[in-house]
Amino acid sequence: MRYKIRPALTVAALLALAGMQHASAFERTEQRAPCADYSATRKPLFGDLHVHTSYSFDSYVSSQRNDPAAAYRYAKGEPIMLPDADGEQTLRARIERPLDFTAVTDHAEFLGPINLCTQDSSRLAYWFPACIAGRSNWYIVQLLAAQYWTKVGVVNDAAQKGESFVCTLDDCNAAHKEAWAGIQAAAEAHYDRSETCSFTTFIGYEYTDAPNYANLHRNVIFRNDRVTGTAISTYDTGSKNVPELWRQLRQQCIEGIPGCDVLAIPHNPNLSRGLMFPDPANEQEARERLFFEPLVELVQHKAASECRYDRLAGRGLDTEDELCDFEQVEADNLAMLGTVYGEVRTDEASPVPLAEFGRRNMMRNVLKDGLALQQQTGINPFKLGFIGSTDTHSASPGGAEEHNYTGHLGRRDAGYRNVQDHFFDNPGGLAVVWAEENSRDAIFEGMRRRETYATSGTRPVVRFFAGPELEKSLCDDPQMLDKAYAGGVPMGGELPAGDTSPAFLVSAGKDPGTPRAPGLDLQRIQIIKGWVDADGKPREQVFNVAGSAGNNAGVDPDTCAPVGEGHQNLCTVWRDPQYNSAETAFYYARVLENPSCRWSTLQCQAAGVNPFAENCSEQAEARTQALQDAGAIGDVFGRCCLNPDDEPFYSPTIQERAWTSPIWVSANKE
Repeated sequence: MRYKIRPALTVAALLALAGMQHASAFERTEQRAPCADYSATRKPLFGDLHVHTSYSFDSYVSSQRNDPAAAYRYAKGEPIMLPDADGEQTLRARIERPLDFTAVTDHAEFLGPINLCTQDSSRLAYWFPACIAGRSNWYIVQLLAAQYWTKVGVVNDAAQKGESFVCTLDDCNAAHKEAWAGIQAAAEAHYDRSETCSFTTFIGYEYTDAPNYANLHRNVIFRNDRVTGTAISTYDTGSKNVPELWRQLRQQCIEGIPGCDVLAIPHNPNLSRGLMFPDPANEQEARERLFFEPLVELVQHKAASECRYDRLAGRGLDTEDELCDFEQVEADNLAMLGTVYGEVRTDEASPVPLAEFGRRNMMRNVLKDGLALQQQTGINPFKLGFIGSTDTHSASPGGAEEHNYTGHLGRRDAGYRNVQDHFFDNPGGLAVVWAEENSRDAIFEGMRRRETYATSGTRPVVRFFAGPELEKSLCDDPQMLDKAYAGGVPMGGELPAGDTSPAFLVSAGKDPGTPRAPGLDLQRIQIIKGWVDADGKPREQVFNVAGSAGNNAGVDPDTCAPVGEGHQNLCTVWRDPQYNSAETAFYYARVLENPSCRWSTLQCQAAGVNPFAENCSEQAEARTQALQDAGAIGDVFGRCCLNPDDEPFYSPTIQERAWTSPIWVSANKE
C-alpha cells in the first residue's frame, strides 16, 4: 500500500524554516524564570532518561532502597548508599560529574503492588508471601520474588495481564496513584526553576512489555508537570500493542490535558527478538510512531543497538562494519540477565546465531528499512534520533563511568557479582541534547526535533550539520555555528536532495574528563551513510572523514594507562563522493575515542586478576578461592581471562564513542 504523500518542501523553504526556528527559540509552557545562561546557538546538556529506583519491583527485590528523590540527589552529584553483594547498605556511590537533566522512569507495571508491599506494615497486602520474599535479604528468595513479578505481568503476552493477589488484598489502583504522585513530587522538588537552571527533571515512567522476554519497552517522558492521571501500562493496553499506548497518550495527554506533551522512547531493540519496529499496519500508525517516537535509546547497560558484527563469523548483521562488535551480547532477549553464581540458568539466554538474529534489533538496519518503506508507501516511519542512557536499577543516573562503575542492578551486580554474573553488561551511556537553556521546554523541544546524540558514557561535544552551501573553511570560522544554523540543518534534521551532495559539517571536542580520570583523546570521526539502491536493496557505507585509525594508541597492559596520542578537536566539512540525487539517504556521525580499558578489565585488575597476563587463569583461580572461602558461590573471576580471539564480541579494551542523530536527505524525483 502506498500512503498519500504530502508535498515536499524545497531546500530554500526548509532552511528558511530552520532559521525561523532558530530565531524564535522554543515555546515556554510552564511558569519559571528564564535561565541566565542562554545560548542562541544551543549548548550540549548531558542527562539520563532511563532510571529505576526502589519504586520498581526489580530494583527493590535486589536490596536497593533509594527512592526517586535519592536518584535525583545522585544525579546532582550527591552520594547515596547502595547494597553490597550481601545486601547490606555499605557501598557509597557518587557520580564524579553531575548531570544536567534526569528522568526517573520506574516500571508503570507494579507501581501499586510494590507500594503496598513495601510502605505500610499495617496493611494486609504487606504480608502477602511475594511481598515478604521481596523484602527478604536472602539472595535466592529475592530472585524467586523477581521471577514471580516478572511472570505475573511482564513476560506473558496475554491481551489482559493477570494481576497479583496483592490487588485482591488491597487497592492497587489507589496505591498506583500514590506512587505516581510521589514520582511527580520528587521531580518537582529537584527541578531548579530559578534563573540558575542548575538541574532539570522530567516526569516519566517505563512502559514495560516483554512478551516471551522480547523487549518492547518504552520510556514515557512528559514535557512539563501536566501529565496523565496514571502511568499507562500494559495492564491498560495489553501486550504487543504499542499503538494502543500511543492512542491512550494522545487521548489522555495530547488531546485530554491542555499543555500536555509527551514522548515514548524505545530502548534495547537489541533484545527485542526483532519485534521492536514492525512495519506500520496503516498510515495512521506510521504517523503516530513519527510523532510519539522521534528518539531511540541506542546504548545502555544491556548493550548497544547501533549495528552488529560477529568477529568469529567474519561478518555482520547486514553490515561489514567491524566496529559493530562494540558492547554486544550474544542473546536476543531479556533473559540475558539470567546468570547466577557465574552460570547461565536459562536456555532463553543462549547465544543466537547471526542468521537467526532479528535484523531490526539493530538501529542501522531499522533506518535503512525505513527508507525502503518510504519507497513503498510514501512515509518513512523510522526517522529516529539517538540518545543513550543507563537503565540503572540502582537509582544511579549517569553512573556510566568505566572507572567508577558500581553496577546497575542492586546487589545482583554489586562487588564481585558484577564480573561474575554481569560481565557482558556495561555501565551504559548518556543522552545529550542541544538546547538553548537547561529547562524542560528547551530540552524537550531539542528531543522532539532530534537534535540529540548518544554517548557510551563519556562526554565529547559533537556537532553535525548539513546544508547545500556550507563552506569548506567553516571549521576555522568564528561564526561557524551561526552560519551552520542559517545555511543548513543540525543533527536530526531533513533536507531535500539538490543536484550535488550537501556539505556536512562535523566537529568534535574531546571529553575533558576529571582530575581522577582525564578524558581520552579523539581518534577519528566517521560518517555512516544508508540508502536504498535502484534495485530496492538497503545499502550502507562508512566514511572516515577526520583523524585516523593508525595513530598507534592503546593501553598499558599492566596499569590500563592510555598510551599514544590523538586529537583534542576534530572538524571537517565533507561531501559525499558517491552522492546520487535520485536516492534518499541518511547520514550520521560516529566519533571514536582512543582505546581504553573496559570496566570489567579495571575491576578484574583491581581484584588481582589481569586479563592481559599470561597467568591470568592462575590469578583468577586464586582470587576465586579466596572469595569462596569467605562465602562466595561459583566461579567468580574466570571470565576475566576470556580470550578475545575466541569471542564474537568481547574485548578487554574498548573505544568509547558518540553517535549523532541522523540527517535525512530526500531524493529528488524530478
